Amino acid sequence: MNFRGSDMNEPLFKEPPGNRRFVDLYLAVRHSEKRLYEDEEVLWLPDVDKDNRYRKEWKIRKQSSTRLCNYLERKERPLRILEVGCGNGWLSHKLAGIKNTKVLGLDINGPELEQAARVFAFQENLQFACRDLGAQAMMKERFDVVVFAASLQYFSSVASIITTALQVLVKNGEVHIIDTHFYSPSGAEEARLRSEAYFRSIGVEEMKQFYFQHSFPDLDPFRYHVLYDPHSFIHKMINRHPFHWIRILKDS
Repeated sequence: MNFRGSDMNEPLFKEPPGNRRFVDLYLAVRHSEKRLYEDEEVLWLPDVDKDNRYRKEWKIRKQSSTRLCNYLERKERPLRILEVGCGNGWLSHKLAGIKNTKVLGLDINGPELEQAARVFAFQENLQFACRDLGAQAMMKERFDVVVFAASLQYFSSVASIITTALQVLVKNGEVHIIDTHFYSPSGAEEARLRSEAYFRSIGVEEMKQFYFQHSFPDLDPFRYHVLYDPHSFIHKMINRHPFHWIRILKDS
């Protein structure tokens, strides 16, 4: 899988200019939360040891990622998939397990991307790059599917980042958003205050300027469908999965 952009000759994990402070703060939060894993642990994600403090969370992420993979497998055609905000690459690796796929994991977090490339080096149809989605080289690429998994909250404007994602999609391409909270407008403000208090409690208060709470009206400019609604009666009865699964279609 090769990039067409001319500036892809730059080092693969060179962090885009202007993002160093975010990356430092993000890694500080990950370190405080003990979410930075050893290579062997990343290799097996979303499966974790029974004593992992985030075992319930990883069970939820396993459910949502399995649903997404099953959906994409039913396409029964070659797919080029982009994951935006891939972190240590575990989901990109899972997506690359789908037959006839080529997957690119994108992030601005160089240290975790280097780990992803190291851990999943054996996966020939999987590549990682340290890039902004809107970078000139990325805008020359085209994908069938763009995935945001637990990453949309790091973008200040849903309208801006989704518009950019649609620009790198082929006709009838799809954006999928999983493992992300969407609030009511009033709920978003309450969540913002909770986030500020949390970052203050772990000594990384500055992170609040890079963490955003989004609501469903933010999606109104787009043709979106809710493929999984955790608040529906049946889903509340059978499990406790808290996240919506949202698909946005590109018309042309």
